[in-house]
Amino acid sequence: MIASDLLDVPVLDDAGTHLGWVVDLRFVLDGSPSTSLAGARLHGLVVSPRTRTSFLGFERSDVRHPWPVAQLLRWLHRGTFLVHWPDVARVPASQDDHTDRDSRAVTLRAGHRRYEPGL
Repeated sequence: MIASDLLDVPVLDDAGTHLGWVVDLRFVLDGSPSTSLAGARLHGLVVSPRTRTSFLGFERSDVRHPWPVAQLLRWLHRGTFLVHWPDVARVPASQDDHTDRDSRAVTLRAGHRRYEPGL
């Protein structure tokens, strides 16, 4: 699986309720860098309930300018949350070409927790 297989994919809860779309992935770097970079591990998915667009870096808490763009993106992404990777029950296989929404969706486990998406 590659990162683009998860981006812009619908997200459903365990009951099949639509929660939004994957707009970003969060990685953590484990250990010290080897020859070029430390090994990256997928930490979670950022899910936006209102839009499929990226935050364009405006999820960072200290980014405020240009003001109109920052305000617009924060408004569009209100309600966005981070879900940790262990709370993901199912991801679509990269070869899935089905038009059925449920088969091309990320499904979260029952009792998943929502975290603040900001950096």
